[in-house]
Amino acid sequence: MSFVSRSVFLSLGVACIVPLEAQRGRGELRLSVTDPGGLGLEAAVELAGEATGVRQSFRTGSDGRATAKPLPFGFYRLRVERAGMAVYTAPVEIRSEVPLDHHAALGLAVLETTLVVREADRLVDPAGAAHYVGSERLREQRSATPGRAVLELINAQPGWLLEANGVLHPRGSEYNTQYVIDGIPITDNRSPTFAPALDADDVQSMNVFTANIPAEFGRKLGGVVEVNSARDPSPGFRGKLAVDGGSFGQQAAHLSGERRWRRTSVSLAAQAMRTRRFLDPPVEKNLTNAASGGGSTARLERDFTDRDRVSFYLHAKRTGFLVPNEIFQEAAGQRQDRATGETMGQFSYHRTLGAAALLHARGMARDGSAELWSNPSSTPIGASQDRGVREGYWAASVAAHRGGHELKSGAELVFSRLRERFHYRLTDRDFFDDDVPLEFRFAERAAGHEQALYVQDLLRAGPWTFSLGLRWDRYSLRIADHALSPRLGAAWHLAPAGLVLRASYDRAFETPAIEGLLLASSGETRRLTAQTSGLPIRPARSHFYQAGFAKSLWGKARLDANWFRRRTRNFADDSLLLNTGISFPITFARAAVDGIEAKLELPPWGRFSGYLSYGNLSGTGWLPLTGGLFIDAAAAALLRSTASFPITQDQRHTARARLRCQLSSRLWVAGSASYGSGLPIEREGDQDREALEKRFGLAILDRVDFERGRVRPNFSMDLGAGAVLWRAEEQRVTVQADGWNMTARLNVINFAGLFSGTALAPPRSASLRLVWEF
Repeated sequence: MSFVSRSVFLSLGVACIVPLEAQRGRGELRLSVTDPGGLGLEAAVELAGEATGVRQSFRTGSDGRATAKPLPFGFYRLRVERAGMAVYTAPVEIRSEVPLDHHAALGLAVLETTLVVREADRLVDPAGAAHYVGSERLREQRSATPGRAVLELINAQPGWLLEANGVLHPRGSEYNTQYVIDGIPITDNRSPTFAPALDADDVQSMNVFTANIPAEFGRKLGGVVEVNSARDPSPGFRGKLAVDGGSFGQQAAHLSGERRWRRTSVSLAAQAMRTRRFLDPPVEKNLTNAASGGGSTARLERDFTDRDRVSFYLHAKRTGFLVPNEIFQEAAGQRQDRATGETMGQFSYHRTLGAAALLHARGMARDGSAELWSNPSSTPIGASQDRGVREGYWAASVAAHRGGHELKSGAELVFSRLRERFHYRLTDRDFFDDDVPLEFRFAERAAGHEQALYVQDLLRAGPWTFSLGLRWDRYSLRIADHALSPRLGAAWHLAPAGLVLRASYDRAFETPAIEGLLLASSGETRRLTAQTSGLPIRPARSHFYQAGFAKSLWGKARLDANWFRRRTRNFADDSLLLNTGISFPITFARAAVDGIEAKLELPPWGRFSGYLSYGNLSGTGWLPLTGGLFIDAAAAALLRSTASFPITQDQRHTARARLRCQLSSRLWVAGSASYGSGLPIEREGDQDREALEKRFGLAILDRVDFERGRVRPNFSMDLGAGAVLWRAEEQRVTVQADGWNMTARLNVINFAGLFSGTALAPPRSASLRLVWEF
């Protein structure tokens, strides 16, 4: 019996013995603070978790109550203060989705005692396998390119690679990043060219992981990013105004306000931006690269009782931008306009069932669109596209705490409708093979649906922690398919040494990308040329293996290291339509990705904090082409070949570092650096160096090692500083200055690729940000 077969058998066997349920790894703390007589008190609260990286400061209401959420599972230190009363400190452990009630009784100051909190001082968590990004890091994160602050924070975690135009690749995966926004999964591509970006000012925390994936997650599993937008639980009104300005005419503004009563909170936010450098251009001159956009969000949350909570969320966003020209396209007068838009509404209902169970129901409706227009001077092709998706999502789950078990089970339903219209006309016949039609039109609509059931248990037994889960998925869009996916993990904690050893196996059933799916898998495309592929795209099936450890170093730092292996059938990638920004999903027969990751993290230690990370990845794909659209003379050969090739994310060495120093209570400085050994290149046909120089320029060609078949190594050093200009009670004004690529190095991300095109990283640039919190 194979390892995979044994894994499935084991998971099914356990499922017959105990109701297994998936575990997200988030809970909440319901705090009540009273005086010696038992009356509620308004007080200042600080909650800190060394292993999770969480630091929250808030105030209880006049009744002494407050709820901190969502909190990653782990140990925390709770500190409660009120003038004239003794400081209260206690260890708190969040290990269940069922809310934890904690009562803090404050005594008189004369009775103050000191409690040494040892349990919550751990730097490693027995079950922790994710990277947490807290509000402080999000608040300080800026980007040289608008809309990428959140993406670059994710990219700073081990195992992630940010390729051209902000496309994230977790451990070599393409199009397989899943965002879970306040509990709602979003699985389409969230890079700036495909959808309006997440605004860092709307995000309060993130949980990022690439292994030991709970069974409640499906559809896209290369990497999962849980996004939380919940605000400070302090009562009253809170507002924020942020204004940004920087290089390339970058301007941005964000305004938000929230009013919280005892059981109700309402928040509104709006943002807008414009810039002259939005995408990663193919040439140094940054030709036709302007963008503008904005959006608004609204949230309502109501606790009807201590057991029932309802929340609503709505956002509407749109971004319009130009496609950057190559040199010869600029000379011809080309202009290509693109736009992305999204309107989304979410609903969530929580009900606490007794003392040890929680019911959660949620739903979402979303409408997303992407458009392209080309002017008559576009060359060598004039293309247009109008595609959209309407998606409905419904899910329900029950989580329960029973002894050493944290149990959860649930079901999901997804309904989607896709529309696509596409048109091209050739404007330079010499650029294409003779049998490519001069003009082509396509229009189609299709509906799909998906269903899923999952069960999982997170079991704690002494120094051992086990996660045992099982998920069933059914997919129907163009084709129908289904799969059973076991998820297994184990961790052993040696507390005296501050050491955790862990290993996991995840079977993944990953659905095709929706961007261009109808055209890519249409039989009409097979009539374009004798070589063109246009095959139905099947879901990918993957096996993810990981082994690693976490170690506390001298009680001041933490070292995480992992070895991983991924094996995939129907490996997903995409092919670009020249320099239009339009891409089509494709799949290859199989792929193998192997790597190691390590991260040395220094939580706040005196004035200093920071991290140092390293990743080594080797990825190989194998032909033949098994699905999707590939318009090229080599397409016929790709359908028959069994050759291997390095995947586009095959960067062997990636290193990142950041050091932050709190110079005083009002001033901080930080420096960061990143290094990449260079991605593979894919030459477009048989173009010689002279033709490539005409398109991209000599300086870019000098940054490519044609003998090795790779882009030359890239390096960037960034600096930042922030200061509190004014502070009074609940208000403060801060300023932050940032500089990127301070050495002004020309860094090429991708070069002349059939799959990734050509893209340059930002040159030396700077920004200034002013924030008023009130």
